[in-house]
Amino acid sequence: MKVFSNTVTFNYSWEEVSTANWRKYSPWNEKCNHVTAVDTISRTVDPATGILKTERLITCKQSAPEWLKTIMGGCTGESQVFETSYVDPSNKTVTMVSQNLTWSNLINVQETVVYKPLNGHQTQFVQDAKITALCGGWQRIKNSIEDTLVTRFHDNAIKGKEGFEAVLEMSRRVFAEEREREKLRVMQAGGQLQMAQ
Repeated sequence: MKVFSNTVTFNYSWEEVSTANWRKYSPWNEKCNHVTAVDTISRTVDPATGILKTERLITCKQSAPEWLKTIMGGCTGESQVFETSYVDPSNKTVTMVSQNLTWSNLINVQETVVYKPLNGHQTQFVQDAKITALCGGWQRIKNSIEDTLVTRFHDNAIKGKEGFEAVLEMSRRVFAEEREREKLRVMQAGGQLQMAQ
């Protein structure tokens, strides 16, 4: 088993990050065009804790190395991941746990991501992925597969940070514009009310 770990600080509040997280795979994120579909399977709120639990199926285009395709008997170019997320508004955490569905008989990838506030203006992102190749006693092949996937996680983490920064920036801009429009509507409604009196 190999482990990939990554920690990033975003200069945005937890409220901004937890809201923008739902737009992470939107057209605003040009770095995430390998994600072709995000399907929400279920969404529930625990009445006792207020925790929002969401289960999603994420479909991605993947380009595996040729030697890995040979070992795995060819690839369709698509892979699917099952993600369960928990948004805890009381403790201000977003926890996402994901597991690969594609090639799960050959590779087990379990990823956990947590967003939590550092202060009122910064949010910490902590990512851990455990990667285990399940190909019997061929240690060199197992190591090569696991090393390849750790490298892929590293490369995707760099792109993922850049892409999510773009989503956060766009979200902040859109919300600011909407607040200005709302303020203008309230002022106009107030002016019309005064004129009517």
